[in-house]
Amino acid sequence: MPFVEKERYQIPRTCKLHPSNDLYRDQEEHKSLVEFNDWQCGYCKKRFYDEKFLDKHFDNRHYNLLNVSHSRCLANVCGALHCDLVMDSVPHKKTKCNPAAAARNKHLCEGLADSCFPVSSGPSASRLHEFFLRQFCDAHTCTGGRKPFSQGRRKKRSSISYLVISFLTMLLLLLFYSYIYMYRRGVKRGTQELKRVTQSGRKKKPI
Repeated sequence: MPFVEKERYQIPRTCKLHPSNDLYRDQEEHKSLVEFNDWQCGYCKKRFYDEKFLDKHFDNRHYNLLNVSHSRCLANVCGALHCDLVMDSVPHKKTKCNPAAAARNKHLCEGLADSCFPVSSGPSASRLHEFFLRQFCDAHTCTGGRKPFSQGRRKKRSSISYLVISFLTMLLLLLFYSYIYMYRRGVKRGTQELKRVTQSGRKKKPI
């Protein structure tokens, strides 16, 4: 998580988001994208043209390597982290907000904040705790208002604005240099035509 790395904070193992608690972490580390549409299994070196087939291969051939006794599937906390907003899937029809589900997810989200960033662990943990609450937990409500990933969205808008401004600047420079080129070409052509007219208007000297 970039905001955790920025603070140089070590997430405690009691946190559900700690890498060692990820049930599928080892499988993800054994995925290798050799080239476009060429995925390789790190266990048996078998290759697949799509990642989803590699995932099925893990389930069918290497399920016994999962540490099911100590690790947990991070999908269990997806409700708290708004995974539905970032998953690459076909958008579903928007359903009516369920106050009970929102309250349950908010409680789970606040529990993650407390276990992953206990305020008693120092200034960095306290800042991350507050950031996590604002970034994820506050959006669990049916009354509207704050949206999840609000800070990230502002950065995205800023990056889009930067790209638009850069494109317009390049376009203006292109038009400017095109105008200069056409102008100089026109002046040069006019000078050449003037020379031809001058030369043709001269009288030949008598022999």
